[in-house]
Amino acid sequence: MASEKEKQDMAWKAIGGLVGLVTAWAVKKILGFAWEKATGKKPPADHDSLEIGLGEAIAYAVVMGVGMQVAQIVMTRTARKRYDAWRAMKEAAREIAS
Repeated sequence: MASEKEKQDMAWKAIGGLVGLVTAWAVKKILGFAWEKATGKKPPADHDSLEIGLGEAIAYAVVMGVGMQVAQIVMTRTARKRYDAWRAMKEAAREIAS
């Protein structure tokens, strides 16, 4: 039988995974929109295509890589803080009730 700590860790892993998926999807859409507004071109769909300049492909990869990583760090930390606060509140309520 799983301990309370193991259950909380599994819950956090599920929440963290979901936050990661949603963040990645949203950031890809936002950065793609920003790329199109800044360059006037659609984001490169196929980085291996020789029709896309090397500089453009590298620039897009850098923008996406940095943007994704920063968003993941911010969202994961924010979600973890909220989860820990919720868990602490739940434990305090349990102590008051007993």
